[in-house]
Amino acid sequence: QFPSGVTLHAERRAALADWAVRTDGLVVEDDYDGEFRYDRQPVGALQGLVPDRVVYAGTASKTLAPGIRLAWLALPAGLVEPVVVKKEYGDRHPGVLDQLVLADLIETGVYDRHVRQCRLRYRRRRDRLVAALEARAPAVQVSGIAAGLHAVVELPADGPDERAVITAAATRSLALEGLGPYFIPGGRRRQGLVVGYATPPEHAFGPAVRALTDVLAETP
Repeated sequence: QFPSGVTLHAERRAALADWAVRTDGLVVEDDYDGEFRYDRQPVGALQGLVPDRVVYAGTASKTLAPGIRLAWLALPAGLVEPVVVKKEYGDRHPGVLDQLVLADLIETGVYDRHVRQCRLRYRRRRDRLVAALEARAPAVQVSGIAAGLHAVVELPADGPDERAVITAAATRSLALEGLGPYFIPGGRRRQGLVVGYATPPEHAFGPAVRALTDVLAETP
């Protein structure tokens, strides 16, 4: 789940697959962060359990770039033709050159090597972020699984307030996102930050982490 990083338990996944079979239901599965799991092998896709009942969606937005605008669906056989027809009405001319380049990257193994290199780089960045927070802002807690391009940093109940941290961070040219807007209105909320660690260039990543820990240490 985004942004909390919760993974559905194996029993819940099996129950969902069973529901889809029993009710002739259809599950749309976004394999979020499947390429970037750092502490263990990623959980297998639900699509592998019941391929006839799952529409599996993926994208190159995080592995290559969002601007390429390439994504894909692995469809049950009976849905291929109707989805192709619908897509012709919605988007008749996707970038052919971009698709051919991606296909060549996959077929030659270059894409796989690129993803492995990115996984190592992002894992190191996440480790640096977590270590810096433990050393300089021990009251906060990094929650969720070790995966993806962001970390959820939970703030202690007695402060600082997430809006105050975001405001203070902006004065140091740090763009942070609060955890609050992701909660259901009226439901139980926690104070926290969604901290992306993939975007800064290498020379700017260290200073950005130091600025973040400074803000957390100094904000009352």
